[in-house]
Amino acid sequence: MYLIVTRSFPPEVGGMQNLMWGLANSISKYNLTKVFADYQENHKEFDKKVSFSIERISGAKLFRKYRKAYLVNDFIKQNKNINCVIADHWKSIELIKTNKKKICLIHSKEINHDKGTRLNKRVLNVLNNVDCVVSNSEYTKNLAIEKGVKSENIKVINPGIYPTKEIDKKFLDEAEKLLGNKNPRLITVSRFDKRKNHEKIIMALRNLKQLYPNIVYSCVGQGDEEENIKKLVKELFLENQVLFFKNISQDLKNALVAKSNLFVMPSVIYKKSVEGFGIAYVEAAQHGIPSIGGKDGGASDAIVDKETGIICDGNNLEDVYSSIDSILKDSSYKKFGVKAKEYAKKFEWDNTIKEYLKILS
Repeated sequence: MYLIVTRSFPPEVGGMQNLMWGLANSISKYNLTKVFADYQENHKEFDKKVSFSIERISGAKLFRKYRKAYLVNDFIKQNKNINCVIADHWKSIELIKTNKKKICLIHSKEINHDKGTRLNKRVLNVLNNVDCVVSNSEYTKNLAIEKGVKSENIKVINPGIYPTKEIDKKFLDEAEKLLGNKNPRLITVSRFDKRKNHEKIIMALRNLKQLYPNIVYSCVGQGDEEENIKKLVKELFLENQVLFFKNISQDLKNALVAKSNLFVMPSVIYKKSVEGFGIAYVEAAQHGIPSIGGKDGGASDAIVDKETGIICDGNNLEDVYSSIDSILKDSSYKKFGVKAKEYAKKFEWDNTIKEYLKILS
């Protein structure tokens, strides 16, 4: 039996939630699987549809961590057929006491603490005492080593994705109507925060507008920086070029991506926050859409530079501008898109789970 201990799990939405769902669902096809997850509203409808056991732990966040650890430790004592415990975060496995194989996933921000600090010591005490640390990218692996994690303990396994389903024509038609006759089409699907770097894209858009008068940029998401971004759009007189979408269905979101020409997210490091991988680049690639990603972080694992997109310096406005222009010029996004769609197949869960099985056996 495999135990998965996670703080992030559907029906809550998000990248981590999708990762842990994909891992649990894929791994359950090979062995009996049980998930210990945080309580979510409306979880009962979701839980009864899955093929594995999910135990939900409720209560205040601080106490929930200790209660979950108690329940997991007790379950391990009562069940002798457990092969491995897999955790989504070092805090999820910190209090788990067992001599069974332990695997902990790392993503970047949660381990990015200065060496010698109290948090860094806690991270190392956990990660240097598990059997395997699974890093979501080469960047995150190198960051972990820099912070003191044993290099021989780390294996890079990029997050998995499921094959795309055909998008209903009604959503494609709706996306087309929203975008109008504007071309070329840029899009970003992410939270509005400093790390995602919407600001540089919009500043580049001011100059790109001179070359591509009919250009449009779709911003899908919400977040703390939303009002600042909208203010910048207004200051640069780009109201006719920038569209904002939030609280839209996943189907419409996919349709907007599929109807675009280029996914743009030249992420940067902001304080301790960094893009550990960037599953959004791969999800865009599934629709045949190439990406612009930033050199700071794990985008290089998701984008093959100058083949499926471009890795640029997100802190350099000229580099962001020229990277976008080079893919738009002569409709180069078409050939980039063909390669991106093919490259995305390597991330499908049927392939990714084989990498996990190697360390689980």
